[in-house]
Amino acid sequence: MLRGSSWRLIATPRDFHQPNLYFPSNFSLPISISAPHHQNQIKSYQSSSITHNELLDLFSYLLQQCTTVQQSKQIQTQIIATGMYRSAFLASLLIPIYARFGLLFDARNVFDTTPVECLSNLPLWNSILRANVTHGDCEEALKIYSQMRKLGVLADGFTFPLVIKACASMGSHRLCKSVHSHVLHMGFQYHLHVLNELMGMYGKLGRMGDAHRLFDKMVVRRHLSWNIMVSGFARNYDCDAALEMFRRMESEGLEPNLVTWTSLLSSHARCGHKEETMKLFGMMRMRGIGAAAEAVSVVLSVCANSGKYDEGKVIHGYVIKGGFEDYFFVKNSLICVYGKHGNVNDARSLFLEMETKNTASWNSLISSYAESGLCDEAFAIFSQLEKSDGYPMVRPDVVSWSAVIGGFASKGRGEESLELFRQMQLANVMANSVTVSTILSVCAELAALGLGREIHGHVVRALMDGNISVGNGLINMYTKCGSLKEGHLVFKKINGKDIISWNSMIAGYGMHGFGESALKAFDLMIESGLKPDAVTFIAVLSACSHTGLVAEGRKLFDQMSREFRIEPQMEHYACMVDLLGRAGLLQEATEIVRSMPMEPNVCVWGSLLNSSRMHKNSEVAEKTASQIFCLNSGDDWKLHAALKYICCKREMGGFCKGENLS
Repeated sequence: MLRGSSWRLIATPRDFHQPNLYFPSNFSLPISISAPHHQNQIKSYQSSSITHNELLDLFSYLLQQCTTVQQSKQIQTQIIATGMYRSAFLASLLIPIYARFGLLFDARNVFDTTPVECLSNLPLWNSILRANVTHGDCEEALKIYSQMRKLGVLADGFTFPLVIKACASMGSHRLCKSVHSHVLHMGFQYHLHVLNELMGMYGKLGRMGDAHRLFDKMVVRRHLSWNIMVSGFARNYDCDAALEMFRRMESEGLEPNLVTWTSLLSSHARCGHKEETMKLFGMMRMRGIGAAAEAVSVVLSVCANSGKYDEGKVIHGYVIKGGFEDYFFVKNSLICVYGKHGNVNDARSLFLEMETKNTASWNSLISSYAESGLCDEAFAIFSQLEKSDGYPMVRPDVVSWSAVIGGFASKGRGEESLELFRQMQLANVMANSVTVSTILSVCAELAALGLGREIHGHVVRALMDGNISVGNGLINMYTKCGSLKEGHLVFKKINGKDIISWNSMIAGYGMHGFGESALKAFDLMIESGLKPDAVTFIAVLSACSHTGLVAEGRKLFDQMSREFRIEPQMEHYACMVDLLGRAGLLQEATEIVRSMPMEPNVCVWGSLLNSSRMHKNSEVAEKTASQIFCLNSGDDWKLHAALKYICCKREMGGFCKGENLS
């Protein structure tokens, strides 16, 4: 039948010899109906002691009771032997059974061997369509539907949702628009299940405007319709619209169910609204809605990523009480909660408790060690991934590789990260945006411009140049490697620039001595509707410092707290001290240090010390060096620099030329 692009419609099956009919001993039947009784019924079929309809009912019942592959094979043997293979009804029951066991080839074979006269049976077509869509073979599903139409079989309200789902999975806008038009042409514009699937399709494509228009035109809406809209907005990172839909649902008198709440939680978690996610989970509990495993997993992920270790432990108790421990994704989220807060021993204990471990379980443990700075231990676990006691288990995927590559990169071991990246490519594992972003950061730290350009080429070929995090990584890499022009070209091409894009470009201008350009970019960012964050002000103040824009720096420092409600941190004070010190305003710089609400660290004092050397102010220099000696910072090189500075000054009776002490 359906192999490649060809079609073979088999008119009659090949001849089969009549086997000895039997049922396996472990084939369970109700007490009132014994297996021998059925065997006798089947054997006596040839002598017409049992009617065709009775045999049809018998096989229908047996197929409904089927629980193993062996049973399904045995029943199919009896169906063929008794000539009941001509029944489209039995074929439509057998196909989903094979599909459920993952035997798509066998399911197709059942359809292949169905006589031509059965091909007008719509449930038969729906069953093979569903089998292919369920197993992700959507292209084949659409070929089946095309042949169905050629044979003049009209689709129904069960067919179209499957066809729409196949189009959505293939991700083609043109194809999805085409199937929508086809649905309208066939008169299904008001069919509830078809409309629900169309809304889901547009949600997957990111076209929530189209989904919303369909929703508003619906005559009847069920919980599923509302849930599709909420989850669609969640998928597309529009938590405000998801919340608005949730409230509209309540205002129209429909009580949100567990799926609605879970979608709403997911939308806020995806948007990074961690506090709101936790509040919604609390509201959900207060209303007496028992959280599903999916909802618990979402909240645990928020706890893991936002430092809410205590809340995570409380929810762990809820997991135990609710019986969610056996869910892979819940246990994996728990491993992340403990691992990301440095409690790798508890994370490892949870991992070892799992009887069966999937790739995500291993990845959670590897990430726990890598993010705790234990990159060697993470790599040791990674190395065990494919084998346990000599038997193959699971293969490392892109998440596994990215975790260990990121672990080494975060410890400043860039060369090892690059070697792992090379091994990943040799293993034919395709890098994702996380891997590429990490490798770009390594290139930036190592000033490996050539390699960075090679990675950029890979990004373009892999169609990842539209990914915002990859684009930001490219800007950072190019500007740190000395190619401001290439960084600016990448910046210009990014659609939907985020705060990181602007921060990277502002910092790049500052590093290359283009303070005015940095200030202009800062203003353009605000005009675009984005609010600067603490990192933005570090970048722009540093740009002012490197280019001597004292007045502008003073204004920005004041604007930061007064207009944008960002309290200056240690890094901001260090930038201001450096700005004023470089300009020779040592007294003002000293006043800034004295007025700080926190104890100045070695970076702040180091900036002041270096400025004192530049402007040959021995009084400020000696006082500053003394302050550095008093710090217990662990920065031995700073202490050594201060000591060298004072010794050099005393021996030579002046300042040491050419020594950069910060």
